[in-house]
Amino acid sequence: MPDDGAYTEIEYSVTDGIATIVLDRPDRMNAFTGRMCDELVAACDAIDADDAVRALVVTGRGRAFCAGADLGEGGSTFDDRGRDPSETKAARYGEVGGVGRDRGGVVALRFAALQVPVIGAINGAAVGVGATMTLPMDVRLAGASARFGFVFARRGIVPEAASSWFLPRVVGISRAMEWAMTGRVFDAAEALEGRLVARVVPDEALLDTAYGLAREVAENTSSVSVAVTRHMMWSMLSAASPWEAHALDSRAIVELGRDADAAEGVTAFLEKRAPRFPLRRTRDHTDLVPEWPARPHEG
Repeated sequence: MPDDGAYTEIEYSVTDGIATIVLDRPDRMNAFTGRMCDELVAACDAIDADDAVRALVVTGRGRAFCAGADLGEGGSTFDDRGRDPSETKAARYGEVGGVGRDRGGVVALRFAALQVPVIGAINGAAVGVGATMTLPMDVRLAGASARFGFVFARRGIVPEAASSWFLPRVVGISRAMEWAMTGRVFDAAEALEGRLVARVVPDEALLDTAYGLAREVAENTSSVSVAVTRHMMWSMLSAASPWEAHALDSRAIVELGRDADAAEGVTAFLEKRAPRFPLRRTRDHTDLVPEWPARPHEG
């Protein structure tokens, strides 16, 4: 949890096996802050420690998903010189390459490392870090009024949150460069055409659609199978050849095939009933996939 033990910039809840994170600064269009970063990381830690959680839905309160970094400090927003060392990024999350880790990347990589699938229910504006933080989510759904923008070049900075890795893999290098080099804001229809989102639905149907997908996972699948599959899929995006995937697949099929969830999955299918999978992701087969994403080097 944050230092004071309270969520104030997100709302976190769990119902029927589905966790929900709501970005909760509606008066600021859910603009991203260091405090929000801390709370998102804490919520992800809670999810990974809780076997009752089978999927995560992330959305925003009010008329925006997240309008990007909070620019309340004006022109010095991104200048860390002269700040209290206890308030710098490195103070809480350490350094990578000799500089403090960017907080968008801290959140994106924490989403990436989750052991449950992440569904983004994107309502209204998702701009800057509000767009890049969604890239490690497994499925992005957009309301019809959603707007997206990788606006960094228009602010004199560069895309963060490891998006130079994620975005080209999600949409392809040409579309990624078009959006990043122009920094323009575009609508949900263009996001769908460019494969940034899986579906566009009426605004009023957005959360129902997201929860319907989450329930499919929660009610019908093995938590261990989903956790291993999630990390296999993402980690193999950088594999040198399909042989690396073949080696990992072969090991996972052998190990999971010998265990109780495989027996239950087949038995439930043959008996035409809902499965009751006994394995728990917090304790079973957590080492099948090499740690994903890899931890940054410190110092």
